[in-house]
Amino acid sequence: MTFTKRVQETMQEEWARTPASGDAYDYGLLFRSRMMEYRRAPEAVMKVEKPFNVARARTLGYKAKPGITIARVRIRRGGGLFIRPRRARKPKRMGIHSMTRKKGIQVMAEERAQNRFPNMEVLNSYKVGVDGKNHYYEVILVDPHSPSILADKTLKWIAQPQHTGRVFRGKTSAGQKNRGLGNPAGARGTEKIRPSLRAHQRKGK
Repeated sequence: MTFTKRVQETMQEEWARTPASGDAYDYGLLFRSRMMEYRRAPEAVMKVEKPFNVARARTLGYKAKPGITIARVRIRRGGGLFIRPRRARKPKRMGIHSMTRKKGIQVMAEERAQNRFPNMEVLNSYKVGVDGKNHYYEVILVDPHSPSILADKTLKWIAQPQHTGRVFRGKTSAGQKNRGLGNPAGARGTEKIRPSLRAHQRKGK
């Protein structure tokens, strides 16, 4: 078994709190202690030395080299408060069921990391935990002016001017999912969301 595969399985066991490989570790206790540590952090957005889930970070483009930073973001849980109209509606037009925000929690976390580090660009993000009050994400940030990034053939694209502020335009993986762009171009159900949510009289979402 490769190291990456072993790390992935360990993370899955810890997330499920049930060790399946016969390990003696109490994964539930480890998970709770880590969530308590994350909640006690002095800042909601803070830089960390290395990613917690190395295997997942590497699949999303992380490399241990100058110019790449990991930020852990603490953000609230919940879908938002929708007030039930008191009058002038049919019951089925009240509009309080199946309502979602135009922006997901993960995208909010990426935007807060971008605001905290304005000289960098968000490459991607992934979830590292959740407790009763908050979600916790690790955001991969790339410095587009770093010489090591400009010399990297797989990351130098982010230094091009059209990728500036990409997280605010829904260009990350989480942003594209919020825009409904999971299906390929031209697929059924994407007629009103291309090229953007503002197209077609804002019928995208």
